[in-house]
Amino acid sequence: MEAKIEEKVEEKKIGFFQGKDTKKLLLDGGLYIVLLILIAGIIIKEPAFLSFRNMRNILTQSSVRTILALGVAGIIVTQGTDLSVGRQVGLSAVISATLLQAMTNVNKVFPNLDTMPISVVIGIVCVIGAFVGFLNGFVVAYLNVTPFVATLGSMIIIYGANSLYYDYVGASPIAGFSKSFTSFAQGYFTIAGFRFNYLIIYAALAVLFIWILWNKTTFGKNLFAVGGNPEAAKVSGVNVKKTLVLVYTLSGIFYAFGGMLEAGRVGSATNNLGNMYEMDAIAACVVGGVSFSGGVGTVPGVLIGVIIFTVINYGLTFIGVNPYWQYIIKGIIIVMAVALDTLKYVKKK
Repeated sequence: MEAKIEEKVEEKKIGFFQGKDTKKLLLDGGLYIVLLILIAGIIIKEPAFLSFRNMRNILTQSSVRTILALGVAGIIVTQGTDLSVGRQVGLSAVISATLLQAMTNVNKVFPNLDTMPISVVIGIVCVIGAFVGFLNGFVVAYLNVTPFVATLGSMIIIYGANSLYYDYVGASPIAGFSKSFTSFAQGYFTIAGFRFNYLIIYAALAVLFIWILWNKTTFGKNLFAVGGNPEAAKVSGVNVKKTLVLVYTLSGIFYAFGGMLEAGRVGSATNNLGNMYEMDAIAACVVGGVSFSGGVGTVPGVLIGVIIFTVINYGLTFIGVNPYWQYIIKGIIIVMAVALDTLKYVKKK
């Protein structure tokens, strides 16, 4: 017995020196090591980056990104993707902006239309978002179009439709929002003398909602079952097509609400608002451990991914890195994240 134990210990030692543990470490944490080095470089370059004001700005910027990332995360869990995120954000932003301009605004798009209550506008844009998401899900689930192609097509269609509407209402930045909407998106509360934006509350509620949905409901169990193995889920009695349609529909609602908040946060809206937002949302999910292989992902992971990616975005801008270089860096991070995720998946297989 002792000889067997010694033999197993020796095997572990040999395995370690052969680099198996090192490879596992690199696969599981290699990306985080690179990101931490990048963040450390930003801090060394500009120590003032660690100020409370910057941390507050990062949390505020992370809020809308969190809502968008939570929307696309469910789709990635089902082995899908959504390239229409940014354009759906832009559509919601433009529509909500035209309905929430102040009556005193001389450039009001619809001068004879009273400023609508925020709750009504939320309902309108969320219904539109749900409809767009439903169409994406229907095309993927019932027409068997791959998510990449389906959402690529919808991305182009949405941008075209939004641009036509934007041209119709004047083709200039839509601004001059009502005080209630400005307060809703830019307002803040104070804790112990520190100011926090209302956006943080909205993001926290979204996180709580998705956590409960994923972990405490039948839909959440079905979602991960479909992502892990669609055929096995179908045999087990899960309505795979219905689950896919529902997850895309829910995602559309999240994009719509996020787009409305983004218009209020920025203070204006154009048809180009939201461009490339899908890149940050998808990247944050992958960095946070949501696997393109399907069936893997956690809400805390998505939140961590969003914060890490926002820190990098904000940090690179803070130290004056050229925006074009920022695109290159973020693109490399995305490729690394997906590559490492794929290697882990292949290794498990």
